[in-house]
Amino acid sequence: MKNNLFYFLIALLIFASCSDSKDEKAPPIDDTVKTLTIFCVNDVHAQIDNFSKVKYIVDDQRIKNEVIVVSSGDLFSGNPTVDNHPQKGYPLIDLMNKIKFDVATLGNHEFDYGLENLKDRMEQSNFDWICANVDTDGSILPDPLEYVSITKDNIKVTFLGLVETNGKEDATIPSTHPWRVQDISFNRPEDIISLYSNIKTEEESDLYICLSHLGDNGNDNVLGDNQVANKFPYFDLIIGGHSHAKVNRTVNGIPIFQSGGYLNYLGKIHLTLQNKKITDLSFELIDLNKQSEFDSEIKAIIDDYNDEPYLTDVIGYSNRYHSRSQVGCFYTDALRLQLNVDLSFQNSGGVRSSLDEGDITKREIYEISPFNNGTIIYEMSVFDIKKFLRNSGSGFYYSGIQISQADQDVIIKDLQGNTLPDDTILTLGMNDYIAAVHHSFFPENGVKQSQTDAESIISYLTNINSQVDYPKSDRYFRMK
Repeated sequence: MKNNLFYFLIALLIFASCSDSKDEKAPPIDDTVKTLTIFCVNDVHAQIDNFSKVKYIVDDQRIKNEVIVVSSGDLFSGNPTVDNHPQKGYPLIDLMNKIKFDVATLGNHEFDYGLENLKDRMEQSNFDWICANVDTDGSILPDPLEYVSITKDNIKVTFLGLVETNGKEDATIPSTHPWRVQDISFNRPEDIISLYSNIKTEEESDLYICLSHLGDNGNDNVLGDNQVANKFPYFDLIIGGHSHAKVNRTVNGIPIFQSGGYLNYLGKIHLTLQNKKITDLSFELIDLNKQSEFDSEIKAIIDDYNDEPYLTDVIGYSNRYHSRSQVGCFYTDALRLQLNVDLSFQNSGGVRSSLDEGDITKREIYEISPFNNGTIIYEMSVFDIKKFLRNSGSGFYYSGIQISQADQDVIIKDLQGNTLPDDTILTLGMNDYIAAVHHSFFPENGVKQSQTDAESIISYLTNINSQVDYPKSDRYFRMK
């Protein structure tokens, strides 16, 4: 009898223990199947004409399931309708608000308008701005969120924002005019990403996405999206920008997407989720230039913004189609003659557009040089100019001299082919972006000019009678 009682008590204890365990265990996992569509753009560069098509596509998808709309950076610089608006950038943000964007990460060209204008555009926005590796404390710029969680119905998605910091060899800044980011600081993205390794758990999110403006393919010295996937595998997805590429690949199990540039394409990511994991995923790159349907109300607004008569003023004539490299030769000639200097330089990345045959308008010049860079004149010795060309690590179009490389030396000749002695003093004119990025090579007493580089080219074209005709593109130098 005692044995029976003993076994009965043991059984009772086991039952009680099991009952307590059931009461204390975590609530059951929500295994509901969820669907979500994310529309993404990157490197829009102020191109607004296709936003009426974006609005139509996004609104049509919203009828079917939950939608999030994102930008991976570089919204600004590239279209004078937006860049030269009295409130720089205003038309673009206005259209994004009407489309109901959810979040944008800061790209390097977001800083091109200066901090005051960026502040205004951030305050105008009805969507969140994110960037984890910028510190705006002490500046007029609002501090963007490091990350943001967005809930659509019962789907919670967290986005972490990152911007590249490869703008200057001796500083940690994005690729923008250094003088325009003097009051804020940046961290290298690779130094801070690990701080956000547990965000998905902390936020109890269904998805954790890196909204990156790093470029898709870096290297040992430059962090790109591929390196993020390999070194920091915390994310369910990476939606990238900066390299203007069409990307649809998986690295280390993490899908990476990028949607070209200049609003030629709209990325569409469709996801099925269960238990906070992606069970099905598709990516479609929608060619907006082939899209026929559009939102008529948004198109009317765009047409109104584009109605800027001064941009259609004819200021010259191009005798042929000119590629960007041919434009670089024209640009440096025009700048040299307008500034009345011995030689001029232009960085290759500063020539952003080709030039069609026919009438040249102000709009085309602002498209070629959209960054509102100032102009500056230096007096420099041939020795110092050669030192700059040898060590800058960059390539330049040039005018007024002949440049060649002999072994590890630079040879500079005048236009008659005479080698210039190292102690020859020349006047050099160029945009002040070059001067700011490579400041250690230039004297401190440069003379800033009243016109921007684009304004200088417009003035030059307005005052000459000859046609623009550059059949060759043979004036570019980069040390090998």
